[in-house]
Amino acid sequence: MAKAGQSGLETMARALPQQGKEPPPVHLWNPPYCGDIDMRIAADATWFYMKTPIGRPALVRLFASVLKREGDKYFLVTPVEKVGITVDDAPFLAVEMKMQGDVIQFRTNVDDWVDCGPGHALRFEPEATGGLKPYLHVRRELWAKVTRALFYDLVGRGEEREIGGRQMFGVASGGEFFVMAEASAVREFA
Repeated sequence: MAKAGQSGLETMARALPQQGKEPPPVHLWNPPYCGDIDMRIAADATWFYMKTPIGRPALVRLFASVLKREGDKYFLVTPVEKVGITVDDAPFLAVEMKMQGDVIQFRTNVDDWVDCGPGHALRFEPEATGGLKPYLHVRRELWAKVTRALFYDLVGRGEEREIGGRQMFGVASGGEFFVMAEASAVREFA
């Protein structure tokens, strides 16, 4: 069974356009929808095909390059077909962070480097437990969940600023300020 699944993955991979370093222009492609396939990206950004993890990073990068989001649905898209897949949370994971001048750069689990700033925002969503889940905009409505360790690094870089007459806590990058929470709420946890 695993061999048949692997064979299906190889067939799918061969059908994908081979591009250079930049992702293909999937936002320009509008092929016919061909149904859903048994592919899922788990909350930890592990890709599964037929309930088996895809173990080849190059194959995951290839599929990630043709990932497209339309509303709340995700698709793998080629110039001639579009198939639906399931994404549990965010399709990518931000796994490394470094500073380049005043810009925070993030590396995703598929080895894309993203400069946080205009066009690549950070957002912080409240969790039921009272914490925050951080996300980074990667490209075209596709987001990376920021790992917990990197989130702590962001909090360490955080600062208070007055926004709209209220003291807010957030992080600056690329000339923009990304609000995490009201400063008073952060002080309660300090």
